[in-house]
Amino acid sequence: MDEWSFWEIAITEEKPLLTGQTDAIKEAELAARILLDRGTEHVIETPHGGLHVTVHGTSNTRRPAILTVHDVGLDSKSCFSPLFKFDEMQEIVKNFTVVHIDVPGQEEGAAVYPSGYQYPSMDTISEMLPTVLQFFKFRSVIGVGVGAGAYILSKFTLANPDAVEGLVLINMDPNARGWMEWAAQKLVSVASSVTEQILSHLFSQEELSANAEPLQAHRERISKATNLPNVEHFWKSYNSRRDINIDRNCTFKCPVMLVVGDQAPYEDAAVECNSKLDPTTTSFLKMADAGGLPQLTQPAKLTEAFKYFIQGMGYMASSCMTRLSRSRTTSLSSSYSMDGSRSRSRTLSQGSQGGQMPPSPSQTMEVSC
Repeated sequence: MDEWSFWEIAITEEKPLLTGQTDAIKEAELAARILLDRGTEHVIETPHGGLHVTVHGTSNTRRPAILTVHDVGLDSKSCFSPLFKFDEMQEIVKNFTVVHIDVPGQEEGAAVYPSGYQYPSMDTISEMLPTVLQFFKFRSVIGVGVGAGAYILSKFTLANPDAVEGLVLINMDPNARGWMEWAAQKLVSVASSVTEQILSHLFSQEELSANAEPLQAHRERISKATNLPNVEHFWKSYNSRRDINIDRNCTFKCPVMLVVGDQAPYEDAAVECNSKLDPTTTSFLKMADAGGLPQLTQPAKLTEAFKYFIQGMGYMASSCMTRLSRSRTTSLSSSYSMDGSRSRSRTLSQGSQGGQMPPSPSQTMEVSC
């Protein structure tokens, strides 16, 4: 509590307000909380066009902001709200500014691009992000991306290594589509709608076969979106992506956590990506029963893993652990890189720094899937 807040409370206790005034203040406080929950929205002009951005929390340039980028067929709300509004995530959120990026034309209610519009490539979208950091005067960020958003953040990080302190990449595929995939996609596009193609990208085959309520809800939301032509633009841009050239000698300079569901469409791609990254700064989290969208289906497990990831970078080291972390048998499911010749299984240490996370019998919590 700052000094001004203290004096406001003290004055209120000494001179109680009238009932009507008290009700008005309560209504104002409620409105303020609702506004904070919704975040403040901005349209930031970049050299490659405008970006819709939603910011939650107050600007705190002493810590990196958490910057998110969503997947195809989703926007920042549908992709990240269940995770960032999860109760136990609030311990993290209250300590950081959270910035949600909507890829061009993907935000709810976005105007449809005119016929013949040249939609930006994935590389171009990644080149729009530095303007966001400059606009808010953020020195660095912790990136959280899903699918296409993970690809965009990866390109941004490789081009701006000093601006990114950590990366959480969900359903990451660093490879361009091969000829076989291209031919298969052509056949699928003839036989199915854009909505069904995107659903096959977002959900596992088991989830598609089950056709449960979450999948039906996403099908209805995508198919009835007023900006569906924009979504198709983004889908085509993602399918035209180029390889991200990463290996042990040319990789990210920050700690990375790769996340994938055990039945996700991009499980093999995430495993391959893990094999290319520096094992001393990379952790791999394979989540059981998570399907294609673990941030929606398993927010508790992902929150706990994210907390340890942040602590591994030296933030929130003294934070109180939630009920999940108080159990040594928590089912978080993670496998962390040790070195190329040994088992790639390890745990995150609460007190480790800069991605170097050596196991410690007194500080390490083992998690399994």
